[in-house]
Amino acid sequence: MVEWLDPLILARWQFGLTTLYHFLFVPLTIGMVILVAMFQTAWVRTSKLKYLHLTRLFGKIFLINFAMGVVTGIVQEFQFGMNWSDYSRFVGDVFGAPLAMEGLLAFFLEASMIGLWIFGWDKLPQKLHLAVIWLLALSTTLSAYFILAANAFMQNPVGYEINEELGRAELTDIGAVLTNPVALAQFPHTIFASLMFAAVVMVAVAAYHLSKNQYLDEMRTALRFGLVVNIVAFIGVALSGDQLGLVMVATQPMKMAAAEALYETTTAASFSLFTWGTPDGATELYSIRIPYLLSFLSTHDIMGTVEGINDLQAQYQAEFGPGDYTPIIWITYWSFRWMIGLGALAAAISVVGLWLTRGGRTPQKSWMWKVAIWSAPVPLVASLVGWIFTEMGRQPWIVFGLMKTEDGVSPGVSGLEVLISLIAFTLIYGILAVVEFKLIVRAAVDGPKDWTKYSDGSDDNGQADVDPAKLATVY
Repeated sequence: MVEWLDPLILARWQFGLTTLYHFLFVPLTIGMVILVAMFQTAWVRTSKLKYLHLTRLFGKIFLINFAMGVVTGIVQEFQFGMNWSDYSRFVGDVFGAPLAMEGLLAFFLEASMIGLWIFGWDKLPQKLHLAVIWLLALSTTLSAYFILAANAFMQNPVGYEINEELGRAELTDIGAVLTNPVALAQFPHTIFASLMFAAVVMVAVAAYHLSKNQYLDEMRTALRFGLVVNIVAFIGVALSGDQLGLVMVATQPMKMAAAEALYETTTAASFSLFTWGTPDGATELYSIRIPYLLSFLSTHDIMGTVEGINDLQAQYQAEFGPGDYTPIIWITYWSFRWMIGLGALAAAISVVGLWLTRGGRTPQKSWMWKVAIWSAPVPLVASLVGWIFTEMGRQPWIVFGLMKTEDGVSPGVSGLEVLISLIAFTLIYGILAVVEFKLIVRAAVDGPKDWTKYSDGSDDNGQADVDPAKLATVY
């Protein structure tokens, strides 16, 4: 069979591309709904019109993104039965539980609250409508947790037993699945990363309007708020990432070894910022290193011992049988560094932005606004390569220690069939990407236009304060 028609390779490409595409919308949804809830809270507490305008503007961006995320997320479910039926059969009893909870609890609440929030502006009491957006934010984060708990089982299987007769894993302890150490560490890391992306999108929108010298009061508030949130969220990402690294070493030491391309077990291991090596990655030719840092990241002890790839490979062969248990080193090595580097870059830009706008100052150079606008995708790319590291670092396992990726693919699906669906999904997703981008850009460029009207039909006339009882706002 032609290699490029290998069902396993094509199925992995399809799942990777569609999952990463879906994840384009996830962090903005999670982060933006929290920021919108904060703006609406500020409006309720102060009655200042600028907070209402910011709530409506970024609420519209959130709704566009949420809708596209739902559409692209549906495809994920089809793939399990379409290309990964053996995997679904093996892990479905365990994997399905947190996903069912996500659908029945989190998503049901999410769908209900989003409807009430959209149509309840002039129908619900002000504080009740505020409670709705916070419930929407809560349900969105809960949805993320249940999905992360399902993914964590693939990284660190817990709460199950193997039914030898049926050849599958069966759930024995849902509590263990929901409190998986990997999920507990991944959850805050994901939420803080989502806040970073939402914050820089907010900064980009504000920077565009400030560069045009329009909506100055609203956009200066949004700019400063987004810059602060991005910095605070980066601190959260760093602290939660540290805990996630400790959990990773405890559950998947090969992933940490692959992240550093560390072949030999080492005490007081250094961390390389950059390495130039042989094409196979086995030999280092030149590197820039920080002494003791890898040991500290892995053990919180600068003299700690970090297991190397060679020793771990020997351990896994003794435990699981013959085979290559090493992930693709160059992918894990560089994705780990791009994740950290891009996150730090986004935070650094925000620190500079706060300095440039201190004391009411407004940057006069056009390139400064362009940097703020074009930096919007940076945290998103950091999250994407972070997930590439997470999933590729687990290879060759689809469920660590229980099932290899090559054993999970559907046996009855040909490479041509997978290729056809891959091409179809790529085309459809390409069209959706254009639609999504244009809708969000249009909403961002329009800015806080004349949305606010009183129930008697008059507009707000630029008032700084609004009587909420008389307000009747519609999308």
